[in-house]
Amino acid sequence: MITGVHTLIYAEDAAAARAFCRDVLQLPYADTGGGWLIFKTGPSELATHPSSWEYEGKAGGTDESFDISLMCDDLSGTMAELAGRGAEFDGGVVEQPWGHTAQLKIPGAGTMMLYEPTYDPPATSL
Repeated sequence: MITGVHTLIYAEDAAAARAFCRDVLQLPYADTGGGWLIFKTGPSELATHPSSWEYEGKAGGTDESFDISLMCDDLSGTMAELAGRGAEFDGGVVEQPWGHTAQLKIPGAGTMMLYEPTYDPPATSL
């Protein structure tokens, strides 16, 4: 029986990424020793998407096999709260057919999508 999803962020500066998750995102964590922190991320969803697509006359695609996003229920409020703790964003809010998105900078690891879904997310509605 599947009991959860374990997600990994690979970072050139793992200590900075861990500190960001602990101090800025304020995720609860377990310290497994040696600086290795495992963070609780709450409910999760798993979706399967095609690697190339066309939607409303626009084509797109990705070479990625897996992708990680953070979900929230109030994007502008969450962005303001995280910015108050030192978080930075790459660009502004982008409106998608399925939600409102922003790119959250993860120190030492690039960006991760933060989004407010416009659908009823199964992770929080079951």
